[in-house]
Amino acid sequence: MSRAKGNAAEDRACVFLAENGFSIIERNFYSRFGEIDIVGSKENVLHFIEVKSGIDYESAVLNITKSKLSKIIKTAHVYMKKNSLDVDFVFDALIIVDTSVEFIENITL
Repeated sequence: MSRAKGNAAEDRACVFLAENGFSIIERNFYSRFGEIDIVGSKENVLHFIEVKSGIDYESAVLNITKSKLSKIIKTAHVYMKKNSLDVDFVFDALIIVDTSVEFIENITL
């Protein structure tokens, strides 16, 4: 996916999240381990959100691999340490296909 398409998907994701009560804290947080697309919060819980888009739901979801999730987890720990945070947190995915948006909360390995 091109960077422009990725940015457009992340823009749609931020709108969806805001409409559903999330505060967007940061986008595209990088560490030496990887990137977190969106860091948000809702009800005092920090959400590290991976945004995936594709031509269909299955192809988008299958792009969230064990390796990718491992990098997100390591990057989240860097984010927490850098910002001196000691709060509850979860890892989520937001899948965008055409006009459909699906939020998958608390994904795990």
